[in-house]
Amino acid sequence: MSGSRKSKQQRLERREFLQKGALAGAAAIVGSGAELTGQSSPPAPPAPTTPIMTAAGEAIGPGEVQILRENQRSGSDFMVDVLKALGFEYVAANPGSSFRGLHESIINYGGNKSPEMITCMHEESAVAMAHGYYKAEGKPMLVAAHGTVGLQHASMALYNAWCDRVPVYMVIGNYNDAAVRRPAEWYHGVQDAALMVRDFTKWDDTPWSLTHFAESAVRAYNVAVTPPMAPVVLVLDGILQEEGVDANKVPAIAKAPVPAAPQGDSASVEQAARMLVAAESPVLVVDRLARTPNGMKLLVELAELVGAGVVDQTSRMNFPTRHPLNQSLRAAAAIGEADLVVGLEVADFWASVNALRDQIHRSTRRIAKAGAKMITITTGDLYVRANYQDFRRLQEVDLAIAADGEATLPALIEAVKRQATADRRRTFQERATKLAELNRVAADRARVNASFAWNASPVSTARLAAELWAQIKMEDWSLVSSYYTSDLGGWPRRLWNFDKPYQWLGHAGGGGIGYGAPASVGGALANKKHGRLSVAIQTDGDLMYAPGVLWTAAHHRIPLLSVMNNNRAYHMELMHVQRMCNARNRSVDRGAIGSQITDPNIDYAKLAASMGVYAEGPIENPADLGPALKRAIAVVKRGEPAVVDVVTQVR
Repeated sequence: MSGSRKSKQQRLERREFLQKGALAGAAAIVGSGAELTGQSSPPAPPAPTTPIMTAAGEAIGPGEVQILRENQRSGSDFMVDVLKALGFEYVAANPGSSFRGLHESIINYGGNKSPEMITCMHEESAVAMAHGYYKAEGKPMLVAAHGTVGLQHASMALYNAWCDRVPVYMVIGNYNDAAVRRPAEWYHGVQDAALMVRDFTKWDDTPWSLTHFAESAVRAYNVAVTPPMAPVVLVLDGILQEEGVDANKVPAIAKAPVPAAPQGDSASVEQAARMLVAAESPVLVVDRLARTPNGMKLLVELAELVGAGVVDQTSRMNFPTRHPLNQSLRAAAAIGEADLVVGLEVADFWASVNALRDQIHRSTRRIAKAGAKMITITTGDLYVRANYQDFRRLQEVDLAIAADGEATLPALIEAVKRQATADRRRTFQERATKLAELNRVAADRARVNASFAWNASPVSTARLAAELWAQIKMEDWSLVSSYYTSDLGGWPRRLWNFDKPYQWLGHAGGGGIGYGAPASVGGALANKKHGRLSVAIQTDGDLMYAPGVLWTAAHHRIPLLSVMNNNRAYHMELMHVQRMCNARNRSVDRGAIGSQITDPNIDYAKLAASMGVYAEGPIENPADLGPALKRAIAVVKRGEPAVVDVVTQVR
């Protein structure tokens, strides 16, 4: 038999075997057709003859594509030119057909560089990555999303960024002209695409021409990064992206510098300086103050100049944790002792000087002492919306300056210097000495408290933080994870030495779970080019909202150490339910139902490993934690992500 005839015969035999084997397998599972119908089964249909698509065939792509003429450029090529001019380094996106023109232009015309495409598994993760990236790098990251459904997925993360006053720059696709929509595009097309997020974005627009796009793209960037900062959305028409335009008639890219941040007026700044100089026990309360690395430097200068205690509410890296004037570990006492409370970009100033008792009958009490003077300097007074009420309760103050806190600090410092006499400077120094001693006592108490349950299994949250600190303290590190001070007991802020602006990225803003993991990857992406060791203390419930971001980290070689704070529960919610049990005089034993993440327990090491991430755990013996962290850090240092799953105490 010739070789060709033999090959043909083998193929026929193989086809017959596959047909019979497939039918036999199906019958074994569901029964034969005769068993189901009571009749003999019909003859088997001929085997399909469609060939398997080869790599070369896939590379050709779909047919029926209209080719641009030689003297034309696509609209999305011009859009990429504009985006490059704005300085975007990355674009985070889950792919979608409504921005296919822009996608192709980024990777081919733009060379997939500045911006580089970061492949995300979910639009919410893409926006959260951009959120974390901004807080590490200090510049916006581009996000692209698909029409209605992409924006719906992204909306929670946009809300977080809006509450946190972080500029996320988002573009979405939409086929505005209904007459040209493919059938599937009707589900993803919309008359007013940005409407669903307009209540929690700062500005949006739908450009109808390339000139319109060029102007709106620059305007959107400037609006986003001018305090008070917030997300912006541009809706890019699919046809505008895809159609060709005469290469000689491409519009110019608008040149418009970012406006200077608004500063406090001179009269108000002078009045604030007089109050600071005259105060006997002033305290500076800060939250979103430090927009840039210079913000922390200016705050340290002001605090040392007047000998004022500082309470850092941690939305930004505002003040070094081990500075002698840092009174954050005794915040309520420091505010209660003050005769002047100065709020600098504080999101909730009312809650800084008052407390709410969360019981069946909610009640409030004042923390600040009677007669204490109050000053606020914040852009929050410049930006109040109606529907989403993140503006908090209204607090009476003696002086309100509607301006950017960081931009106002230089003038305030100079005014204090002019007004402070030699006698007052001596008073400032004596006050600083007393505050330093109070700081030392509070820090010693925190270290003692950290020793409780040191050898417990599961691992105490204090030990987790302490073991991690022991491994990274000699490195150029950055804690890119996000949690409120109550999460993990606040142990990193209580035990670690935070003294660089990029070492702390704050929290989610709107408190939306699912932010932490992708924001950590975004922060690590920003830190990558600086050679910083990015570390995240990752909560278990948060990771399960969007675990696919681990794949993104592995695929793009984003070095990040994620240490699981795996208490196997949405524990804050568990405590809320138990509070209700107590209030209603019912047993708390059933309070964990609906909040625990057990039965089965999730193996985060296996989850991470399945996506190409180095992983160890679950670790329950605290003696095993240090060596595991050391091994994982070695992996991160060679440029890869790593996960260490640590089973922890509930707090």
